[in-house]
Amino acid sequence: MNKNKEMDAFDAPRLAILEHCLLLAPFDGWTRAMLGDAILAANVEKATAKAVFPGGVRDVLRFWSAVTDEKMAEAMAAPEFGEMRIRDKVAGAVRARIDILREDKEAVRRSAALLAAPTMGPLATKLVWASADAIWRGLGDTSTDFNFYTKRAILSGVISSTMARWLADSSEDEAATNAFLDARIENVMQFEKVKSRAKKLGIDPAAPIGWLAKLRYPAGR
Repeated sequence: MNKNKEMDAFDAPRLAILEHCLLLAPFDGWTRAMLGDAILAANVEKATAKAVFPGGVRDVLRFWSAVTDEKMAEAMAAPEFGEMRIRDKVAGAVRARIDILREDKEAVRRSAALLAAPTMGPLATKLVWASADAIWRGLGDTSTDFNFYTKRAILSGVISSTMARWLADSSEDEAATNAFLDARIENVMQFEKVKSRAKKLGIDPAAPIGWLAKLRYPAGR
């Protein structure tokens, strides 16, 4: 957890249970039975476990993602991040997240399989959106308009696709994952360039229909 964040009374049992989940999930998957075993191994009373994770496995995954986001934000606060170009900062943040999760890669793989289930779609979307939001906030983004949503939606896609590529990457240097991430960041930068040009033409990026109308019926015709 963030050292600057004051821990509440439930953080200790949450972290203890999560630690054991990460040891068991690679073998047993993210199941109710696995969580029960983790609670027992962590020596946490059932009543306490129910209080800290009332939603069971879903809440554990939510907590794990939040902890990872905090660690990623701490990595982004390093001095070297401030000297990078924006594209390198975004890529660096995604790489930092992978670095944090690397030790528990198989647990990540098993969680990805669970989150791919249709019933888990809303949770998966919320988790990746929160991670994208953490990155933009870590970069000092203060947008509140249409850009707030587009930046996070696009980065959510980058994070999701890059994580999927990483899970399929068995090489030691993860060159394929790094190349994939760089290509996705390039896509983001190209989109930003298109938006900038659109604004110069008087086209509002928040109104796609307006784009089409002006392209089809330009002023003066």
